[in-house]
Amino acid sequence: MQELHLPAATGAKPRSRGGWLAALAVFLVFVGLLVSGILERIHANATLRTETADTAIPTVSVVAPKRAAPSQEIVLPGNVQPFVTSPIFARTNGYLVHWYFDIGAHVKKGQLLAIISSPEVDQQLQQARSNLLTAQANLDLATITKTRYQGLLKAHAVSQQDVDNAVGTYNANKAIVEADQAAVEEYTALVSFERVYAPFDGVITARNTDIGDLINSGSTANPKTDLFHIAQPGVLRVYVNVPEEYSPQTKPGLTAELKLDEFPGRMFTGKLVRTADAINYTTRTLLVEVDVNNPSGELLSGAYAEVHFKIPGQASTYILPVDTLLFRKEGLNVTIVENGKAKLVPVTPGRDFGDSIEIVSGLQGNESVIMSPPDSIVTGETVKIATPQPSTPASAVGAKQ
Repeated sequence: MQELHLPAATGAKPRSRGGWLAALAVFLVFVGLLVSGILERIHANATLRTETADTAIPTVSVVAPKRAAPSQEIVLPGNVQPFVTSPIFARTNGYLVHWYFDIGAHVKKGQLLAIISSPEVDQQLQQARSNLLTAQANLDLATITKTRYQGLLKAHAVSQQDVDNAVGTYNANKAIVEADQAAVEEYTALVSFERVYAPFDGVITARNTDIGDLINSGSTANPKTDLFHIAQPGVLRVYVNVPEEYSPQTKPGLTAELKLDEFPGRMFTGKLVRTADAINYTTRTLLVEVDVNNPSGELLSGAYAEVHFKIPGQASTYILPVDTLLFRKEGLNVTIVENGKAKLVPVTPGRDFGDSIEIVSGLQGNESVIMSPPDSIVTGETVKIATPQPSTPASAVGAKQ
């Protein structure tokens, strides 16, 4: 048989194996780059989500409550008053004739302060004495008549009716004498009130009248005239209004120190002697009295003083910075961290020290209290406590400089 030879197609070239391998390699590289980019994008998104979630958790700084001192000092304003003070009023009407002491004068009990002229009262006393003499004369006559009639009755010389009339006249005249005697004593007392005496040892702090002034005793509708004011400054009473939260520890016997601006650097010692034993419902304070000895009289009544009390502290009292407080409609709160969660705790404030405040209830002392908590924070919110930065020693700072 004759072999047939077919001619090759015009322009066709056989495909080489190396070309296919190169194309496959390029394809695989492209796929690898594509997959690598996708994986990198997925990893970046996951990282971003993680960082976003971490950023969403607020980082907070915390502080531990500081226990207050076992004894605490409170400073309160006080009003200094004399131990005894009194206005001196007139007890009779008239005109002032003379006064003997002016403001600042030291007087003794019973010293004459002023003289009042009361001519009407003098005349009324004279009339009362004359009425008493008349009544006494009538009583003497009634006594003689009663005695005579009682003797005649024994001899049956007069009737019983006549004796009874004589006895009745005697009793009536005796009552008139007693009434007139009382009137004499009344006007005698009024006349004695023309001389005004000091009721106790003290200092004249005011003189409200002068020679020739009309003096009114208050027996009419016109206001009474206070002639003098006298005070006893040997011992001073200092009245202080103590806030209600300190009232249980404020008891008689407590020592107090007084500071006055006019005596810089000096403290005056006093003692709390009594309290009102009642809270004023308007100011919610307890009124207390501190007595201070003032033998030299250098402390003046009416002065303003700062009163320092050292009272026993409460065991559950703590001190916190003021920026830990949250003011909500439910009341005052602080935010603590428990197991990585925020928790709002209601507290009761005490004294305000400016940059710190006393907490009298609501804390146990072992809490981690958040500093400057955001207003939006709520109980149960996840928080992260910031790592405290190590402090740089002062020597290192100086070396760097």
